Amino acid sequence: MNVIITGASRGIGYELVKQFAGDGAHHIYAVSRNLGHLEKLQKECFKQFPNAMVIPVGLDLSKGSEITDFAGVLTSKNVSIDVLINNAGALVNKSFDTLTEEDFDHVFDINVKSVFRLIQRVKPFMKAGSHIVNISSMGGVQGSAKFNGLSVYSASKGAVAVLTEALAEEFKTDGICVNCLALGAVQTEMLAEAFPGYKAPLQPTEMAQYIFSFAKNAHQFYNGKILPVSLSTP
Repeated sequence: MNVIITGASRGIGYELVKQFAGDGAHHIYAVSRNLGHLEKLQKECFKQFPNAMVIPVGLDLSKGSEITDFAGVLTSKNVSIDVLINNAGALVNKSFDTLTEEDFDHVFDINVKSVFRLIQRVKPFMKAGSHIVNISSMGGVQGSAKFNGLSVYSASKGAVAVLTEALAEEFKTDGICVNCLALGAVQTEMLAEAFPGYKAPLQPTEMAQYIFSFAKNAHQFYNGKILPVSLSTP
């Protein structure tokens, strides 16, 4: 399979790349702004799985021109994409009264607009049977517990969930499935930065194992679904 994973330089995305690398002859496009971390990940995967094909893609998802350039690379290689995992995310933990428009734009640009941009550019390379997995949060699920300081983050993740439902309907005629996983707390660097001292019940490796299996197989059972994956919801 040919797989794209965003937010691959750390946390869940980093571990997801490892999961696919250990599973056989997949071509994994590992996407992040931090090319140095991606190259380190590539070396780790090759050392552990000599047949792994991890392709570092240094890409700023907030810049549409760079996503367009990446699509040009896919065109030149004449590849099809089987799985796209939109895992990259940004989180700002601030009270509503102290939020700025720059905070809002930054979070929505990474969490929502980059998902829109990447799906639109990559969709021409996807065929019937392909699977798009959008990573959301329990904070973006209506009726779930909400937390102080995460109003913009939660709103952005809610937008991702509704976008998933809309695209699943629109892509039905193409045979492309789109699903959304609303994650609970995972002990990632991003969580530690937002909630210093908090200890989540799951590690990135554990969540990556679940997402890996879901991305490979769940489109046989689900389409347009927003599925909670959570032991807790901080």
